[in-house]
Amino acid sequence: MKHSYTTSGTCAKMITFDKDENGIITDVEFYGGCNGNLKAISKLVNGMPADQIAKILSGNTCGNKPTSCADQLAKAVMSV
Repeated sequence: MKHSYTTSGTCAKMITFDKDENGIITDVEFYGGCNGNLKAISKLVNGMPADQIAKILSGNTCGNKPTSCADQLAKAVMSV
């Protein structure tokens, strides 16, 4: 099922992804932000369980911001 998540505190404004009945995440897309880095993150997490993505990426910061696009992805996949 396709989900969308509005980010907070990052250059990317939205994240969309699919999450299946087993919690597996696929088709992650970021809207805005650092294009190359976010494409790489999307490829790296493709096919991973949501809880594993959250465990790895949660708490990651960007510069002096208290969050990052990766941290927002962790929040997004656990929000549904």
